[in-house]
Amino acid sequence: MTLSKQQKKKLKGLAQQIQVVVTVGQKGLKETIHKEIDIALDYHQLIKIKINTDTRDERKAMIELLSGKHQAYLAQSIGHTACFYRRNKDKEKII
Repeated sequence: MTLSKQQKKKLKGLAQQIQVVVTVGQKGLKETIHKEIDIALDYHQLIKIKINTDTRDERKAMIELLSGKHQAYLAQSIGHTACFYRRNKDKEKII
């Protein structure tokens, strides 16, 4: 399933109001960061992650890895910040 243009537009609008939940530092993606991202996606459904990397290509590869590993949709990516959305059927906050 992919997100429609209207859904992406709504998620982008909602993402402006939220703060960064997880920051990926220079040590990269550790297992603890993956656990934090899973917890945050289950609770909030829409989260912002700040990715501190040197190059744009590294950042893009990390975003694709996070999206695939956590079954989350990339709603928006601006600079070092990426917004991910994953639907939680038990706690529907965003419809």
